[in-house]
Amino acid sequence: MSIGIVGAGAFGTALAIALAQAGQSVLLWTHRDAQATAMAETHENADRLPGIALPDSITPTSEASRLATCDLILMAVPLQQLRGVVTDLKADIEGKPCIACCKGIEIETGLGPVAILSDILPGTPVALLTGPSFARDIAMGLPTALTLACQNVSAGEVLQAQLSTPTLRIYRTSDTVGAELGGALKNVIAIGCGAAIGHGMGDSARAALLTRGFAEMQRLSATLGAKPETLMGLSGLGDLVLTCTSDLSRNYRYGLAIGRGDPFLETATVEGTATAQAIARMAAAQSLDLPICTTIAALCAGQTNVADAIGALLSRPLKEE
Repeated sequence: MSIGIVGAGAFGTALAIALAQAGQSVLLWTHRDAQATAMAETHENADRLPGIALPDSITPTSEASRLATCDLILMAVPLQQLRGVVTDLKADIEGKPCIACCKGIEIETGLGPVAILSDILPGTPVALLTGPSFARDIAMGLPTALTLACQNVSAGEVLQAQLSTPTLRIYRTSDTVGAELGGALKNVIAIGCGAAIGHGMGDSARAALLTRGFAEMQRLSATLGAKPETLMGLSGLGDLVLTCTSDLSRNYRYGLAIGRGDPFLETATVEGTATAQAIARMAAAQSLDLPICTTIAALCAGQTNVADAIGALLSRPLKEE
């Protein structure tokens, strides 16, 4: 079987390495000709995963037409770019099982990755690969567990078997809504936790934000039809804990920079910023009280500062947990 991975960022490259080491033939597509050439020549993605060798069974390419030869497609591009990339590649990937490997909510439509794929590729089997993971851990062969969300149970079972490796353990769910929301919302909460730590508010404040933020994740997800157990699993609580407690998380580092009053100079996408705006709109449309998420949205938009944001949250009326 040949697997096509669209997007040669850190996560796409890490998945390519893990699958290739498990014996799969992998086509790693990037829109940048220079990056494809460099990876082919050096057997390394020096931009995103320096120092980790690419197995020989990975073929880097910038030729979209080569994706038509693949049996399975993984879309490892930022969520806000997913619609445009899938639309551009539709002729080469339509009809093949297509798995989104990104997290977030599309700011214009309020849709998650599975819904976006279904919108552009009607009739194509689609799924989502999500959960607590850092690209370098996967690329180095460290044990990692992820969730595969696919509404079609039989198709999900096939994909689960195809993507599992000796170090990558895949769990399966049919709750695509819950998996989408867990992966998206945890990035928003991670920004808030980073801001609290960066501002010097301490670990107790972070624990409070993480816990009450998780309550908001559950509240919105239940309103939108997700299963409670999905949010308690890898794609919800598991991913939330990892992202809110590690400096390896871009969203957490972005929050740290805000809390310290420093500029954020990294070029990689911080999905939580756009997702926060989308969640704030959804909360208003659903008349939901999501004070942490909406405050973080205002913080990312520059409409408030950390001190005022924390003060506003602490001054809310007292209530039962």
